[in-house]
Amino acid sequence: MSAVCILTPVVVAAWPVFSVAVAAAATSLGYTVVAEAVKNVAEGHEETTTTHQVELQVPNTELVTEQLERDQHISVTRAGVTVTFSRDARGRAKVCVTGSGQADDALRALGEELGQRVVQQYVYQRLVEECRARQFIVVEEEVEADKSIRLKVRHWEN
Repeated sequence: MSAVCILTPVVVAAWPVFSVAVAAAATSLGYTVVAEAVKNVAEGHEETTTTHQVELQVPNTELVTEQLERDQHISVTRAGVTVTFSRDARGRAKVCVTGSGQADDALRALGEELGQRVVQQYVYQRLVEECRARQFIVVEEEVEADKSIRLKVRHWEN
């Protein structure tokens, strides 16, 4: 027997869920969460080395960043590259990648990789929560070579 599962995000106190998804995805790729984004670039100050900044449109990132309040952000960093997920005052979500001595293409690739992993972690967490809420039991969890996650769940009728 097989089943098809259609996932739709549910907005319920999701900032903790979003921040956990970002932290989990970032940690799996070697990033660390930082308290503040790189302010020098955001404020327009020049640095001694060439700093590049790229804004991304990662597919499905809007689903998870809509959980952020306006003017709220979360940033992660690794090897001189900072990735910031945020919403501006108008509510527009964005993913911004900043790095010194990095080409725009390299920054874009790093940001897309992390953005896709954040979406995956967010959906995974929501799916597991929903399964538990409906008394499904996760029997097996497998991470494939392409980093996709396969869950096997069971539900026993009384």
